Amino acid sequence: MVKRKTAMNIRKIHRYLGIFIGIQFIMWTVSGLYFSWTDLDEIHGDHFKKHHPEQAAFNDLKSPSELAPELEVTSIDLQEISGNPYYFINGEILMNAHTGEKLDEISEEDALSIAGRYMKDELEVSGVERITETGKHHEYRENLLPAYVISYKTDENLKAYIGATNGGFRTVRHRDWRWFDFLWMTHTMDYEGRDDFNNLALRSFSLLGLITVLSGFLLWYISSPTVRKVVQPKKKKKKAKKKKTRV
Repeated sequence: MVKRKTAMNIRKIHRYLGIFIGIQFIMWTVSGLYFSWTDLDEIHGDHFKKHHPEQAAFNDLKSPSELAPELEVTSIDLQEISGNPYYFINGEILMNAHTGEKLDEISEEDALSIAGRYMKDELEVSGVERITETGKHHEYRENLLPAYVISYKTDENLKAYIGATNGGFRTVRHRDWRWFDFLWMTHTMDYEGRDDFNNLALRSFSLLGLITVLSGFLLWYISSPTVRKVVQPKKKKKKAKKKKTRV
């Protein structure tokens, strides 16, 4: 068996590692439980949105090549803005599909109209705000800016985000999503931007966690009475055989 001093050193390593990474272990467990017990459709806010968003049908649309022959089109989306058809071309140009008029940004009224097509009718708007920047921890991070934030009178602090330059309905955010986002940050250990799953902190703590678990198994092995009963007789037999061989 392992010497007493070696066993004590292993115990110390195991104990201090447990104290050091114990809180993170708790956060991994709590966040994992939350993820497994929640409905992702609700986290995405689908229960606040209409099952089939209202979409008008249009005719007599002119092609972008006809409206702006000088444009080299690589991508195009058709958007409805306040009942009118608009092309969003090359991810940067918003153009009326009938007249060819370019629109730099939609208005606040347009944003409310777009949100109304997607959000349930019983929801009451409490305010509208235009944002031009977001931080690394903002709930609308890494999305198209500028954007309109439409707030609703709900206990969940519900907000809908509409792209100001493309007139598109981007996403919704609410209380449960924010809890999910916070716990996701603690799960990935990306405390800077929340979305990097390959950060150094996560790799380091994962490795330390593995060492902690393995040291626990090793402690069980060297301190288990059952293991001693099996190992010690074998050692005695080997010693006895060596003595007989010498004689």
